[in-house]
Amino acid sequence: MGYFITFEGVEGCGKTTQIKLLSDFLLNRGLQPVLTREPGGCPIADKIRAILLDAENKALSPLAELMLYAAARAQHVADVISPALIDEKIVLCDRFSDATIAYQSFGRLIDRDTINALNFHACQGISPDLTILVDCDPNIGLERARKRIEASSGPREERFELEALEFHKRVRAGYLQLAADEPDRFLIIDGSDTIEKIFALISAQVEKRIPEALRAFC
Repeated sequence: MGYFITFEGVEGCGKTTQIKLLSDFLLNRGLQPVLTREPGGCPIADKIRAILLDAENKALSPLAELMLYAAARAQHVADVISPALIDEKIVLCDRFSDATIAYQSFGRLIDRDTINALNFHACQGISPDLTILVDCDPNIGLERARKRIEASSGPREERFELEALEFHKRVRAGYLQLAADEPDRFLIIDGSDTIEKIFALISAQVEKRIPEALRAFC
């Protein structure tokens, strides 16, 4: 199997910038990373993403939201993540199953057992080898995210950015709890530092953790 790295964090934490930098970093070292994201990552899951992140869908119930995330993940795993790992690739994914726990359990207050059951089926036995949590104060992250949305010419994917601050605080607390529960898998990075310093820490840790056998294969 390959090596599966996920990036997590609250809105505007900077994880998307960092995952792209890591992809370029690995490419420059002769590796062939697969860069993907959730929700989305393949044509069918991208259509589900459009529903989930559209601010016009305010009436979407928490349970329906959860099931849409599970459906998108099941398709994404089948189409992209599982084939890439079988092909001995390094997979970099912007959000994965931890996001569902942080947002739908801690954020929406849905029963954790329900989420675990759906994640079990959607992930199809796949879990991250390394999860990079870019930790950020939700106040700062939301300000960054709103500026990004206003500057974008694409779809206004802002359904979560419009949630109350208390929701985002619960999400952050959820992520930190997940990291505390699995310290060997999680790498917590201070998202308030500069882009360059954050990436220096991430790249150094990734180089240490990628198995030598996989480097040779790639």
